[in-house]
Amino acid sequence: MIRRVENGLTPCGRYAVNGFTPCGRYAVNGFTPCGRYAVNGFTPFRRYAVNGFTLVEMMVSLLIFALLAAAGVGLLAFSVRAQGATDSKLTEIAHLNQLGSALSGDLAQVRARATRDAAGNPLPVFTGASGSSVTPMLRLVRAGWTNVDEAPRPSEQKVEYQLADGVLTRTSYPMLDGAAPGPNAAILSNVSQVSLRYRYAGAWTDHWDGTSDRPLPDAVEMTIIRTDGPAFRELFLVGTGYRTPQELGANRAAS
Repeated sequence: MIRRVENGLTPCGRYAVNGFTPCGRYAVNGFTPCGRYAVNGFTPFRRYAVNGFTLVEMMVSLLIFALLAAAGVGLLAFSVRAQGATDSKLTEIAHLNQLGSALSGDLAQVRARATRDAAGNPLPVFTGASGSSVTPMLRLVRAGWTNVDEAPRPSEQKVEYQLADGVLTRTSYPMLDGAAPGPNAAILSNVSQVSLRYRYAGAWTDHWDGTSDRPLPDAVEMTIIRTDGPAFRELFLVGTGYRTPQELGANRAAS
């Protein structure tokens, strides 16, 4: 620094001997360092803008987009599966409610009326088997069959419940005696096993033959095991307005 001062010039003055400053050197060609880039039509900042993103930046952007897309697809798939499972469960509940309504209506309006099959053989008033191995497992006569068309038939109807190929069905007859059964109406599918019990005089039994001294039970218990595992148990009253012959005789004697 002292040596340069001895020669009568500063570091900047040394450049001035030749008639230019450091910045002026670039000015000989008519531009400054920033202006040099401007010859090609861009500044240093614009140069980076023309080149766009780097490879690393693009890879990170694609990774983030892939993660967001995967999360969206997973959420959509979960929603679809949840909706399908919900619809399946709601359908099963609806079928169980349909079965409960049908059995409740039939058993509540049961009548102690003997019938005959298509060959003319007499049938018990109420037939109840122990489970799904017997077809039909339940046979009865119910009242309250609406006759809108005023057809020549009674208001009572003979119905049967049976299990075939994993489907619990209800079959009705157009006439009480000597008629062939109508088409089966499927009520509940995916049934593995059905067990029935009948209550009379405070005791349960797994079979009911409808004898003359006790034609109807007091209640029926039905246990259904589905093919996917769960079991359902329902209880039904039989003939809520029904009276046994002994009760009718006692009432007549009292009157």
